[in-house]
Amino acid sequence: MMRILAAALAVILAANGAAMLAAGRWWYGAVPGVTETGPFNPHFVKDIGAAYLVCGLALAWRAARDGSEAARGAVVAAAGFLALHALIHVVDELAGSHPLSEFARDFPGVFLPAVLAVWLAFPARKTV
Repeated sequence: MMRILAAALAVILAANGAAMLAAGRWWYGAVPGVTETGPFNPHFVKDIGAAYLVCGLALAWRAARDGSEAARGAVVAAAGFLALHALIHVVDELAGSHPLSEFARDFPGVFLPAVLAVWLAFPARKTV
């Protein structure tokens, strides 16, 4: 199950990153809430797209090499980016005028991937 989750998350994150890199202006207009963050900055969108692509590749490595410590390390780094990105959203949304609606809007694309990546990076250990 963990491999399937890692693979699905890998595809989603890598596709998002690829879209940001290849079609940044389209991505900027298509993702809910993004236009509210300020004017389109193609360089910034590509920078973040590169980070998402790397996260997707790290999770793909985790899916392909389930028990590998190196793959786990890559997922820890990906989870770190995703968790910090989610934290930035939390801070910004708490300062906004409609934080509950913003949390709901960002849950599937920001918070859920971060939670799942952290779970994949730090799975529960069985104790005897």
